[in-house]
Amino acid sequence: MGRQHVAFRLEASVPPPAGSGHETDTDCFPAGRHSIAPMRINRTELADLGTFLAIARHRSFRRAGLELGVSASALSHALKAMEARLGVRLINRTSRSVTLTAAGEDLLASLDAPFAAIGSALDVLDQHRDPTAATGRIRLNVLEHASTLLLAPVLPLFHARHPQVEIDVRVSNDLLDVVDAGADAGIRYGGTVPQDMVAQRLSADLRWVVVGAPTYLDRQGTPDHPRDLAAHRCLRIRLGDDRLYRWEFERADEQIALDVPGAVTIDNTQFGLSLALAGGGLAYLPQPCVEPSVARGELRVVLADWGPIGPGFHIYYPGRRQLPTGLRLLTDLIREVKPLGL
Repeated sequence: MGRQHVAFRLEASVPPPAGSGHETDTDCFPAGRHSIAPMRINRTELADLGTFLAIARHRSFRRAGLELGVSASALSHALKAMEARLGVRLINRTSRSVTLTAAGEDLLASLDAPFAAIGSALDVLDQHRDPTAATGRIRLNVLEHASTLLLAPVLPLFHARHPQVEIDVRVSNDLLDVVDAGADAGIRYGGTVPQDMVAQRLSADLRWVVVGAPTYLDRQGTPDHPRDLAAHRCLRIRLGDDRLYRWEFERADEQIALDVPGAVTIDNTQFGLSLALAGGGLAYLPQPCVEPSVARGELRVVLADWGPIGPGFHIYYPGRRQLPTGLRLLTDLIREVKPLGL
């Protein structure tokens, strides 16, 4: 996880008066220059603050547990012990909600900026660290297309270079909130990245095409115009927000979006590709998904001059978080290998 998840408590002590017999070495420095306040880090407080920050950020014991790799019940017990030691309630929890008390809000506000600064300072050390010694776990939430076209070609090389980094990939076409899902980052098409996230491009833009098996096209005919699809069996697409996707086409200055007919609706690319190969209808897919089947003659592209160009893949993550080293290394490698161009 990001460095902002590490909790510290820094306590500055007031220097004793000059001549008291208790001067420290810091008195040798001119006042206000290069002096470092004495620092005490209590291991229990360190764990306590990490627990509190995760719960406060997610407003959920379950999601905080996913982030920290512990059970929700363990977090609940840890928080109760922390509140007992401090003598103040920080979080109100019911079976349906988790909210901060006034004291909890004050603590969270006080910790945000210092912890971001500490995380940034620690990230500077990455420049001096041997990349092959990187460790940790990366949690990703990625679209199905991104998993097969972008990650699968790169992960073997990544693990050869960084064998101690574990990658946990959740493949889903649902439009999930990566923070709520307990992920470090997500990969989506550029046009669907939430505006409050930091995003980096991972691929060139992609062409979308309509394909069908020779057996289907020989039997049903080949459409010459997108409106000819009204007489065909199309494999309709259900989006992650449960809407049916309207097939998009463009040629020169003409753009068309159609609610295509079909007896089958899918939300899985591999299933749609298998149906198309079996002659079950026309499929609308990113060109890289179908190129091997087209090259083998198992599928034919139709309406080729109408294929639109859509946004490429982007990796995105919350801007307030420090980028985990493993995630930065994976992003750099994808941009280096360019499995889909860039």
